[in-house]
Amino acid sequence: MRALVTGCAGFIGSHLTEALLADGLQVLGIDCFNDNYQRPPKLQNLNHQAKDWDHFEFVPIDLSLGDLDEIVAEADVVFHLAAEPGVRASWGARFERYVRNNVIATQHLLEALQASPGKRFVYASSSSIYGDAETFPTPETVTPRPLSPYGMTKLSGEHLCRLYAANHGLYTVALRYFTVYGPRQRPDMAFHLFCRAAIEGEPITVFGDGRQTRDFTFVDDIVAGTRAASSADVEPGSVFNLGGGSQTSVRETLDIIAGLAGRELDVTYAEKEHGDVRDTSADTSAARTQLGFDPQTSLEQGLAAEFEWMREFLGSPASARP
Repeated sequence: MRALVTGCAGFIGSHLTEALLADGLQVLGIDCFNDNYQRPPKLQNLNHQAKDWDHFEFVPIDLSLGDLDEIVAEADVVFHLAAEPGVRASWGARFERYVRNNVIATQHLLEALQASPGKRFVYASSSSIYGDAETFPTPETVTPRPLSPYGMTKLSGEHLCRLYAANHGLYTVALRYFTVYGPRQRPDMAFHLFCRAAIEGEPITVFGDGRQTRDFTFVDDIVAGTRAASSADVEPGSVFNLGGGSQTSVRETLDIIAGLAGRELDVTYAEKEHGDVRDTSADTSAARTQLGFDPQTSLEQGLAAEFEWMREFLGSPASARP
């Protein structure tokens, strides 16, 4: 079996790619190294895959521009994780990149899949599509109300999956990831910043009062849920929440990190940024029933794993700041 993984050099994509390779699948990886963060960490992820696995092939291509028919035809299943990430950067001049990389790229892949009926298309969406939800835990049936341009583009990708499933018979499954963390987390994400600052003794800025909560989900659990979506007997066009079940305030996570660092943290609280929601919490009953989704990693275990990874990462060339 051959899997196509877009965004294979990124945070979640690299973990998914390695899990597939470890189980003996052939993987065709795609990444265009967009400039949302520095290239060295992505290259480090990619070099590890290429060095350790003979059945990995990499194609550097921009999904919004390239001819994808031949690439899609070679795969038995498509995991579409490539995206322009981040809520705060999606305003203003960068919005065009979000449309190109989150909407147009998704549409190009779905168009290419029309020539290969029956293949599963697993789309990585985001809890950002909910905005400030009115129901907690939030089920998939709640009307999405994104609070950021990023969330809007990810919801657009979901709509594309549904309409291609309904009109062209494609077998799509969309997954709404809730605040994924763990080793290799993107440099702009909170736990990456907090762990790095705790180790280096630098100050931490939290946007908001720190009492906002998130349903934090460890990357290994996200990978397990994503893989399950590629083979479970579900309806084409289905959508599932993937959350870790550890809705926790930012202040509580900082206490855990302080314990791992063995020191008090220098934390400053600032005004919340546009697009940041107050709380998130996933109702994962559908994913548990239909995908067998069962997250195994507690927040304490996951943060300890990310903290130890950060110690190693800070000793590598890829950790250099811009």
